[in-house]
Amino acid sequence: MSKPNLLFLMPDQLRHDFLSCYGASFIDTPHIDSLAAEGLRYDCAYSTSPVCVAARHNLLTGLNSIRTGVLGNGQFLRPDYAACGLHTWPELIARVGYRSAAIGKMHFYPWDASMGFDDRVICEDKRWLHIQDDYADYLAERGLHKLHGNEHEGYLENRGAIVHQHAFKDSWDYFVGDAAAEYIRTYSDERPFAMMVGFPGPHCPYDPSPEYADRYRPEDMPDSIPEVAGAHPLLRQQNIAGNKRPWNGVDYSEFTEDHKKKIRAHYAALVKQIDDITGRILQALRESGQLDNTVILFSSDHGDYLGDHGLIGKGQFFEASCHVPLIARMPGGPQGQSNRELVALADVTPTMLALAGAEVPDYMDFMPLPELGLPRARRDYLYGMMGGGWMCFDGRWKLCKYSTGEHMLFDLIEDPTEERNLLNDGACGDTYLRLDRALTEEIMRSTMASHHDKLVYDVDLSGDVDFGRSGWQRTYPKPL
Repeated sequence: MSKPNLLFLMPDQLRHDFLSCYGASFIDTPHIDSLAAEGLRYDCAYSTSPVCVAARHNLLTGLNSIRTGVLGNGQFLRPDYAACGLHTWPELIARVGYRSAAIGKMHFYPWDASMGFDDRVICEDKRWLHIQDDYADYLAERGLHKLHGNEHEGYLENRGAIVHQHAFKDSWDYFVGDAAAEYIRTYSDERPFAMMVGFPGPHCPYDPSPEYADRYRPEDMPDSIPEVAGAHPLLRQQNIAGNKRPWNGVDYSEFTEDHKKKIRAHYAALVKQIDDITGRILQALRESGQLDNTVILFSSDHGDYLGDHGLIGKGQFFEASCHVPLIARMPGGPQGQSNRELVALADVTPTMLALAGAEVPDYMDFMPLPELGLPRARRDYLYGMMGGGWMCFDGRWKLCKYSTGEHMLFDLIEDPTEERNLLNDGACGDTYLRLDRALTEEIMRSTMASHHDKLVYDVDLSGDVDFGRSGWQRTYPKPL
């Protein structure tokens, strides 16, 4: 039996609850829904490092963010990672006969690095306007160029919610989807393909194309979740300060429900665009006769607050930021089912490797997704790791600890919107200690493992004759 193609679709900053297959009643996403109807929907999927670059490094390496050293958007994998015994998933999958492609946003530094992918069509972050990628060339051929949100009417007043000047066919996401569909239609290599498609949207600015701008009304959008009383004023101040920087330039000090509803309507329109583009990619698979031999995985690097808890964007461990959609459509696999086990976004990586017939390295921190016929260990906790915060989550209780000193404990069964911080509730003391103990152990383990390159010995050197001779040199970096 031939090996399946692997297709991983990953919009940037997509909340799970803005898809109709996850229960959203105010939007219809039939093409993404079809993946769930013909596959398996994971209802408890989380990005354990919910910002763009850190999440993508979890995926590239199968390691958590302490071990990659990438705990935010300003860091990147060390250039000698191969000497450390690490290999990216496209490098590993090439060993078992796959040709890999990265279409769209990957958020590599430098932006044109291959990181093991055989083919690339590059359309980078909507905020990186000076990158001369394939999308920039596409626009230039049409007499257009990338635009900052502040070049549009109402950008500041509407807190980033605008109608983009470019038509849909000239949008970031259309370009990516069209490139992916063309790659599928014209693919002629004897090897199966493993393709990752990174949509730049629905990441801010909230800039649907003119054809989609009026699809959704602010008054039809779900209400925002209130702030947790007295629990995170410093996190909110950080959020405000970060968004004032030139990449965004929007002041969210005043952030009304009207602002939030307008943003949500524009965000929904961006989601609708991506759903329609997903339909084009699926049609390319059907027309080329490859749909029945292609595993399709769909997820996102993180969510977007859209005003929940008085915040915008992502970066902490509230549900709006770290709870992501995750769908697996596998020919001959489960259909129309859902699963409530705790899964991580980066479980996608060992899943793809296992489905390709590649050996999953034993150093990885993530594991294949459940119910796909792949070996998987029991998971009691998900651990979140960022430069400014940690999380431990057991599926009900979530402990979050931030560098601001603001710590929170939520019971998601009784309080699914995370409005009541139970950290100082005496009745929850044992739960707090249990989660804190597990989190501390994992942080210590990961910190130790992150310094494997400096390891001198695994066993005692006292009996090593070579070590006793002058001129002995340690192995550096020490590979895993």
